[in-house]
Amino acid sequence: MPTPATEPGQEGLDALLAQPGKALIGLDFDGTLAPIVADPEQARAHPEALSALSALAPKVAAVAVITGRPAEVAVRNGGFADAPGLEHLVVLGHYGAERWEARSGEVSAPDPHPGVAAVRTELPELLERFGASQGAWIEEKGRAVAVHTRRAVDPQAALDSLREPLAGLAQRHGLIVEPGRMVLELRPPGMDKGVALTGFAREIGAGSVLFAGDDLGDLPAYSAVDELRSDGTPGLLVCSGSDEVTELRERADLVVDGPEGVVRLLRALADRLG
Repeated sequence: MPTPATEPGQEGLDALLAQPGKALIGLDFDGTLAPIVADPEQARAHPEALSALSALAPKVAAVAVITGRPAEVAVRNGGFADAPGLEHLVVLGHYGAERWEARSGEVSAPDPHPGVAAVRTELPELLERFGASQGAWIEEKGRAVAVHTRRAVDPQAALDSLREPLAGLAQRHGLIVEPGRMVLELRPPGMDKGVALTGFAREIGAGSVLFAGDDLGDLPAYSAVDELRSDGTPGLLVCSGSDEVTELRERADLVVDGPEGVVRLLRALADRLG
């Protein structure tokens, strides 16, 4: 079992192991359960992630995969549907705006934000105007739209050139920009991974919370764990290690080696809980 580097992290791990039936395991998907790939449509959970989750989930209160992806996409790419042992799993998609439950296999969600359709129409012209079309591309996410630059000749320069125009476009249509690893996502405000994690933790009466993430969009969930700790709920912050994003590594109680390390941690927890 890995040892957290901080006292609050060790307290969170101890609480999880002492009362697993009250523990909430929160997990990002891309970069945490699934390796980052050039084409997000090709992203799939680590080959051993499903078996590790199936071994751990029955022993804890719940496992929540909290992702910016549509819930159905995360379910498909993770192989979660009808998987044995995952009755305690939920997927909170679009940062918590959508919810899929393994028990029912159904997705619940509010109506789409009208600004997303408007942004979708204007984005191609904006990319041409700012010279970022070569290598930059648009990912359709249903309730959000993302612009990726990982395939560009100079991915960071392309990303930087798009920050200001995309921020202006989002503001005009009542959206916000969520930055990530060579991606800028335009999505509705009012929901983030921290809000989703806190709401679900309170819903199930979690006695401890573990959250693992890898990107800037996971920072609100880190802050949520900090707030839960201040309210008396022990928590453990895990970073799925990345050289592209250092903020999570600096705040984490425990750093593991990417999705493979996350899977090893989940398996170790399952083995320790017997």
